Amino acid sequence: MPVYAHNPANVYRQTEAQSRTPLELVVMLYDGALRFSTLARAAIERKDIPARRDSVSRALAIMSELQSTLDMEKGGAIAASLDSLYVYVVGRLVDAAARQDVQPVDDAMRVLTTLRDAWTEIAKPKVDGAPRTGR
Repeated sequence: MPVYAHNPANVYRQTEAQSRTPLELVVMLYDGALRFSTLARAAIERKDIPARRDSVSRALAIMSELQSTLDMEKGGAIAASLDSLYVYVVGRLVDAAARQDVQPVDDAMRVLTTLRDAWTEIAKPKVDGAPRTGR
């Protein structure tokens, strides 16, 4: 058994992820990207380079995971648009790290928040088999 499996928080996160629908997992990835972007922003403000490097690295890993799930063949224009947005977010995070500037992180977080909100709406369960309606 891996060492990390003994950490109760890791066991909880693994169990939580295994009990989610694919759409809920996408929302969890956005939550993670936003969490690490927030941490990166704070680290840039504190001029804490190791913390910034770790947080940006984790956010980039999540963006890579999101990109790897895109099915460009079946997803068509929507998948292509998401890929373009992911490339933009990655570029902004890299720029933030290179320039030690919070503005690119803010730009990335605006896109991530919009996407997360949209996926959260999509992931909401249907009630009695009826399609979801607006809020």
